[in-house]
Amino acid sequence: MDPDTFRGDVGVEGPDVYWRRRVSVLTGALVVVAVVAWACTSASGGSGPNSRHGGAAPKGGTATVTATPSTTLTATAPTPPPAAKAAVPTPAPVTPKPTPTPTQRPGDPCEKSDLVLSLRGEAEVYHRKGTPRFLLAVVNTGRVDCSVDVGPRAVEVRITSGDDRVWSTSDCLSGERKEVRRLRRGVPHVRMVDWDRHRSGPDCRASHPKAHDGTYVAMARLGTLRSPKVIFHLRRS
Repeated sequence: MDPDTFRGDVGVEGPDVYWRRRVSVLTGALVVVAVVAWACTSASGGSGPNSRHGGAAPKGGTATVTATPSTTLTATAPTPPPAAKAAVPTPAPVTPKPTPTPTQRPGDPCEKSDLVLSLRGEAEVYHRKGTPRFLLAVVNTGRVDCSVDVGPRAVEVRITSGDDRVWSTSDCLSGERKEVRRLRRGVPHVRMVDWDRHRSGPDCRASHPKAHDGTYVAMARLGTLRSPKVIFHLRRS
């Protein structure tokens, strides 16, 4: 700088006034630089005391610090699945043992399961003068001889036509008519049964008409035993 310049300024205003002006200008420049630096530091999120609380506290007030609650993680154990029920074994069905049958002695009453009842017709068609005739047989299939009543009250031969009961050997019987026979194994007891083609009924004093021509069924009965059915026909010619 030109020394004359300083001299002129000093000569006009004096040296004290000159230096005071220069110090004021330099001080103002420093203040501007400090403000700019402070602004830049605040914008960049500096680490000053105010930055810890998210900015400076307002004048005349108290800075409020907001604490963010921490999240606590609790480990939860997985719930175990319900225990499977133990399979209960199903007990096997118990088959009752058959009651031992006492040994049958020869001559004792026949067991129904040991008897076979059969009936056979002499012909399939009976004309005007023909008399229906049947062969009745009772057979013992047991291991020993046994006794059974084969009389007309015990063994019945019945003739029917549909639901119509036409004739029976058990109708109009007099006396006890019991006939007990001892049957050997496999040897049949045989009896012939004839039908006079008339109807029958419990009242023996009443007259019974002849049966009409048509188809009839004969069957033998002994208690709960039944023989096979015998089908035959009556003809007038």
